Amino acid sequence: MEMRELGRGGVKVSALGLGVMTFGAQTGPEDAFSQLDLATETGVNFFDTAENYPAPVSGETQGRSEEVLGDWVRERRARDRVVIATKVTGPGGMEHIRGPNRRLDRKNIEAAIEASLRRLKTDYIDLYQLHWPDRPITTAARMRFLHIPDAPEITPLEESLAVMGDLVKAGKVRQVGVANETPWGVMKALSLADQGRSPRIASIQNGYSLLDRRYELALAEIAMREQVGLLAYSPLASGLLTGKHLKPGADLADSRLRAWDGMDKRYGRPKIQDAAAAYVAIAERHGLDPAAMALAFVRERPFVTAVLMAASSVGQLRKNLDSLNVSLSRELVKEIDAVHDASPNPTV
Repeated sequence: MEMRELGRGGVKVSALGLGVMTFGAQTGPEDAFSQLDLATETGVNFFDTAENYPAPVSGETQGRSEEVLGDWVRERRARDRVVIATKVTGPGGMEHIRGPNRRLDRKNIEAAIEASLRRLKTDYIDLYQLHWPDRPITTAARMRFLHIPDAPEITPLEESLAVMGDLVKAGKVRQVGVANETPWGVMKALSLADQGRSPRIASIQNGYSLLDRRYELALAEIAMREQVGLLAYSPLASGLLTGKHLKPGADLADSRLRAWDGMDKRYGRPKIQDAAAAYVAIAERHGLDPAAMALAFVRERPFVTAVLMAASSVGQLRKNLDSLNVSLSRELVKEIDAVHDASPNPTV
């Protein structure tokens, strides 16, 4: 397993990380422990969660992903061998988490980390991340940029990061990061660090896959020049890039695309299906498992620090880990780029 530096703080993380967002709901504790055991046996040391997980989110299960991960770390006495990342939830929805007026302010961040530390059964977090910005941004649901003046209740990024800095000083956090951020947000955070007003962010956790390469348009250059690497989530587009969803009569009862509200609608458009089928065909022509090819592509991008896999079973995780044995030729990447150029980022 290749180990890569997380930002500039000296922490080393495995090139493949395990996202545990299904733990505590779709994945029960026993299977979760088996996944964590298999991952560490293969060299994975990086585990990512969030206070609002598991997904799909609900008040009944909120926090269980952190609890399951914490139980495993304690039982295996693995704290000094793993890098734990978690996130504080931004505003909007999920009123079961600190009520309807949740912001990324001091009160909420301090309450969030104390709860996460209890659930994870540790006294420090290796990487603490803002799950999404407090301000409104352009997203997959709102692709056209509209300038929306900041409302008075919005917590400025500098305030959020100042609180994170206090957590670093207190020894509760080793490094900080952002997620679902924009180029402006990343550069603003770096500017604040240069001014000595906040800790330097170590990473940005955004979606990135063969079906969504928007990160390359601006954030990739920042990642390379500023050593703020990408923690790439959804590298298999919720399983679509495995090819299993494209087979007639496939049993998809346990699939996230079927089980999670909105996923089937999000990925069910013809142009997405056609692009996914084209990538699967490339893999099959080269004798590769489609999922392994998709994961290897993300892992080999120079701006990526870690690929965050998420598996609903041990068997699925084992197949994903096999992608470590795959290296993509220049000719194969050219074929991938040709599909991308013909239908760039079809999921958005």
